[in-house]
Amino acid sequence: QVQVVESGGGLVQPGGSLRLSCVVRGRFFRLDDMGWYRQAQGKQRELVAAISRGGSTNYTDSVKGRFTISRDNAENTVYLQMNSLKLEDTALYYCSAEIRVTLWESRNNYWGQGTQVTVSS
Repeated sequence: QVQVVESGGGLVQPGGSLRLSCVVRGRFFRLDDMGWYRQAQGKQRELVAAISRGGSTNYTDSVKGRFTISRDNAENTVYLQMNSLKLEDTALYYCSAEIRVTLWESRNNYWGQGTQVTVSS
């Protein structure tokens, strides 16, 4: 059984930093693109950052220059370093992972349960 588990959220003041981690556990054939999404209260879930297996990245405009996504393929882990946090970054952050469980199955998207990031003075 594949599990996607996030950690690292919390309460931080504006201008502060947090680092989110997400690990994929269980047995599977291949882990491809990974990403971080967020959903603020009353808003739709949005893509924050994504990274391919080869390390190509993309970011939503509002976090460019402040957030950095990275991954460790050997550890099946993706990170999101968040600097210069703003009030509007407050949201529930979700990790997503495109996983092929066996060689004979197509890729499916797996989600974590989310980790809360609250930016407040």
